[in-house]
This record gives sequence, C-alpha cells and structure tokens, in this order.
Amino acid sequence: MKSSPNPFELPGLRVTVDRVVHRLLPVAEKPHSFVYFITVHNDADVPVTLLRRKWVVTHASGETDVVVGEGIVGQTPEIAPGETFSYNSQHLIPGPHAVASGAYLGSDPEGRAVVVRIPPFRMVVPGRG
Repeated sequence: MKSSPNPFELPGLRVTVDRVVHRLLPVAEKPHSFVYFITVHNDADVPVTLLRRKWVVTHASGETDVVVGEGIVGQTPEIAPGETFSYNSQHLIPGPHAVASGAYLGSDPEGRAVVVRIPPFRMVVPGRG
C-alpha cells in the first residue's frame, strides 16, 4: 500500500455543518459552548477512512486556537460510496463570537492521503454578534 506525501481532495467527498447551537456554561474562562452537528458525505467512487482532524478557531479578539488530533470523536470512520458519517461535538469560546474551520485527513483504499475541508462557520452568542 503506497502513501502519498501530499493529501489530495477527492471529488465528491464533502462536509456540511448542519447546525450550531449555543449554550451558556458556568465556566468563567470559556463560558460559551457551541455544539455543532456535522455530516461528511462520500459521493466519490471509493470508500474513505477518516483518521485525523484539524480545527482552526479564530476568536473575536483575533487570537487563534489550532486543535489537531487523532480520529473524529474517538472514531476512525470508514465511509463507503454513497454513505455519510454524522456526529456532534463542541467548541468552548471565551468571547461573543468566533469562526471555526478545518479539515479531516484520511486515506483511500490505495493508501493515498485524502483531505476534506470543513467549511468555515460562525459561532455567535445570541444578541451579541
């Protein structure tokens, strides 16, 4: 099995951000929880296994958090052609708004590295943004 050094975007593999929900938390440093619901759609001709994630969160202050990790919510899902993988997770932010984006990294059956981008989405405290 060969592995390509640079991941490529597989036509038909895409991400939708289905919903973002705000919750106020009793935590002083990061009181705003944004639960996001995401679906990865595989309209390509080959299965894809998602192995890693990278998130970039840009806060209202201009500061940026980068989060890189193995798996997606503790899983490494294999998504067959025509299927989807849906999940929800959360970002905690300190201020009134932020923007999140990123990518999932995975592989196809030939071991080639695949990337699918997470479209940017806004997290806005109701009445503040």
